[in-house]
Amino acid sequence: MKKYLVTTIITLTLFSTISISCSDEFVSPKPEYSIDSENYFNSKSDYDEALVAAYDLLQSTYANVLLGEIASDNTLAGGESPTDVIGWQQVDDMIHTPVNSNLRDIWNWMFAGVQRANYILEFKDKTNFEGKTQLLAETRFLRAYYQFELVKWFGGIPMKGDARFKVGDEKTVPRSSVQEVYASIEADLIFASANLSPTASQKGRVTKGAAQALLGKAYLYQGKFVQAASVLDAVISSGKYTLQSDYNAMFELAGENGTESVFEVQYTDVEGAGFTCLQCSEGNVAVGFSGIRNYSGPLFSSGFSFNIPTKESADAFEVGDKRKDVAILDIAAWAAANSGVTYGKGNEDTGYFNRKYLPRKRSAEAQGDLNLTNPNNYRAIRYADVLLMAAEAYNRGAIDDTKAKTYLNQVRRRAFGDNNHDISVSGAALTDFILAERRVELFGEGHRFFDLVRTGKAAGKIPGFKANKNELFPLPIEEIQFGNGNWQQNPGY
Repeated sequence: MKKYLVTTIITLTLFSTISISCSDEFVSPKPEYSIDSENYFNSKSDYDEALVAAYDLLQSTYANVLLGEIASDNTLAGGESPTDVIGWQQVDDMIHTPVNSNLRDIWNWMFAGVQRANYILEFKDKTNFEGKTQLLAETRFLRAYYQFELVKWFGGIPMKGDARFKVGDEKTVPRSSVQEVYASIEADLIFASANLSPTASQKGRVTKGAAQALLGKAYLYQGKFVQAASVLDAVISSGKYTLQSDYNAMFELAGENGTESVFEVQYTDVEGAGFTCLQCSEGNVAVGFSGIRNYSGPLFSSGFSFNIPTKESADAFEVGDKRKDVAILDIAAWAAANSGVTYGKGNEDTGYFNRKYLPRKRSAEAQGDLNLTNPNNYRAIRYADVLLMAAEAYNRGAIDDTKAKTYLNQVRRRAFGDNNHDISVSGAALTDFILAERRVELFGEGHRFFDLVRTGKAAGKIPGFKANKNELFPLPIEEIQFGNGNWQQNPGY
């Protein structure tokens, strides 16, 4: 599949010009061309291509997932040495500062996503066509998704409504409050929930269920438990999703976009990529970075040995939990069970690897650096996550512990293959079980740091974590400098 480019005045931070490269499944090959951005949006195809460009930044969220694990108590930075990708090492040790290129990437790439969505919304009234409401609903979902990532990582962000940031805005547009950002997210997702189709027209497009699930998650992060329970229950009662019976198969390539996938970021390995532009990769970069160093043997291929599970996180799985061997690969045990396996050891080696997202053997069509173009999709929102979020909302909101246990135990019955491990407690004890279940069910999927922060449990759990500081990450120093004092840095940085 070829790439196509739409050169527009869309900014990566707030004002640098970028090109849009896209190859989502629902994109047909297009020729390269240029057009002035103010004279664009003259046909349905113009809007469609701009929407694909907004989707395209989802692929760069590999960085959010990888660093969300490293920042937590689940994994260590790893790599070749203590200075390998120093920004990740600093976050792992909770000594990061505003001068951190990896945190800057998350800020830049998520803002680029917001900018691309706002480009469409700025010109939403220019041309009418059939299916426009659906397109705008997808656009508003994407803006909400990128803004949700930004507010999770950095707190309040500058917002400009349905308009792109332009040069000079950095000195006049203030940072909105966290509450204002969430209000924007909620408004976008309420619109998206009301106007998206329940069924995706092509793999990778967002649906009504995805919008409802993300809305429920945004409510949960704010402690709005009644609203969260209601909207998450709507996803559950829709009948659109079910837990996949084989937990392991879900993380193999054949298990992508299955019955448990509420929202899944699509990747492909048929287009090459390079270290000079990681966000340009159409493959899942996090997979190669999490791979076994110098590996040779069956099933897997080699990688860079970052994102190393700790022994404590491996021990968090209960005896009999079938998810452990899917989530965590014990390389010594694997080598003992499979002849011919060889591998190397890297920095902070524990003998464990994040098995869900290890690079697998590749197809003949794979191109470029195979560590940068892994085809493994990212399950951004799974039905199991929805069940556990609903359980948490019903429990922590003191709404219905019986219902909370029903949803929690659905997840546990798949994990153990029986109902002998059902949870029967209520109240605060049930809360602890739900949060512990989130850790093992969603291990390696980028949620752990934010779950600890939003529930006030990060201090004491994450080594080096300082309360009233590390709940948020610092704005990149460049943004503070560009704003010339307009945007204040987060506390403690």
